[in-house]
Amino acid sequence: MINAFTLSGIAVPVDAQHMLDEVFEHFDEHADVRREDTAVFLSTEIGIAEIRIVDHKLAIELSCPSQQALQIARGVIAEHLFMFAGDDPFELGWSDAVATTVPPTLREITIVRAETVTPHMRRLTVTCDDVTSYLEGGLHVRLLMPPKNRKPVWPSIGTDGRLCWPKGEDELGVRIYTIRAIDVPRKELLIDFVQHQVDGMAMPGADFARDAKPGDNAALMGPGGSSVPKAVDILLLGDETALPAIARIAAEVPVETRLRAFIEVEDEREEQALLSSASLELHWLHRKGSQTGASGLLVEAMRNIADALGEDTYVWAGCERLEAQQIRDMLKARGHNRHLMSVSAYWTREEDNTMRGETQATA
Repeated sequence: MINAFTLSGIAVPVDAQHMLDEVFEHFDEHADVRREDTAVFLSTEIGIAEIRIVDHKLAIELSCPSQQALQIARGVIAEHLFMFAGDDPFELGWSDAVATTVPPTLREITIVRAETVTPHMRRLTVTCDDVTSYLEGGLHVRLLMPPKNRKPVWPSIGTDGRLCWPKGEDELGVRIYTIRAIDVPRKELLIDFVQHQVDGMAMPGADFARDAKPGDNAALMGPGGSSVPKAVDILLLGDETALPAIARIAAEVPVETRLRAFIEVEDEREEQALLSSASLELHWLHRKGSQTGASGLLVEAMRNIADALGEDTYVWAGCERLEAQQIRDMLKARGHNRHLMSVSAYWTREEDNTMRGETQATA
């Protein structure tokens, strides 16, 4: 990959060393990361970033294969640095002026079909001008849902590289979802939505999917997040929020792949047919009334199979935050290669057993 497009930035945090530590710890499980005492080097599909402490500041150097990738990388770095800064004073500037434009990966979509797949899964088929851009670069997208009966106002890029979101009456609903399938000839994308039932909680994504009708408009940003694992032996674990990603992976892995999947759902009615040319061993785990994210079924499945994992097995998991942490801890305890694992918290169960977040992935 030739990275012909470059960009420099200077960040001024309260504690440069602490922020560099945050960068390393966060991206260690999402990118190829190398650490030196005063520098972190990140390598991803969209380019390379070098972040180095210089005079109590962070000097940032980005190198990417295209102008679009460069703008995406700038946005990713900016969003994360401000997140790490929290409420502390923080400044970020770049070597070129940031044009206040629509983000390069934003595409408007139109609803083509809406259907109920299982009692708690709703599917939208959408179309846009170029679905081929979603074939690579990750499984997940940000869904931007405009207010009803208003002309959409989409986000722009601010001078520090972050997104500027519309507010007030133009505020968008934003959630992360998985593209379940891509039909290039028909220019269509399939996106599945779990229909959560949690009293007193706003569920913009579930509501959007339930009420959507042909002709409605929204937008997508991305793709991003994890991609289809490249391995001969793959273990998949997830609840219904991860089911669309598991289905996408099953459909796209090569025929020589050995694929094992453990999927937690409420009962038999929530099972779906998974198409795959690979050798697929499929296990459905039924909660049957147990609290979502608290049944322990996925953790138990991981525990039962952990000792039999091969050194070259890729482990992919998407589930509730605490369950994801337990699975990640088990893999680390057995010394599993961190480059052969992707364990993501898709949502969080609160102490009162309510649900926070509708994300189907971490992107």
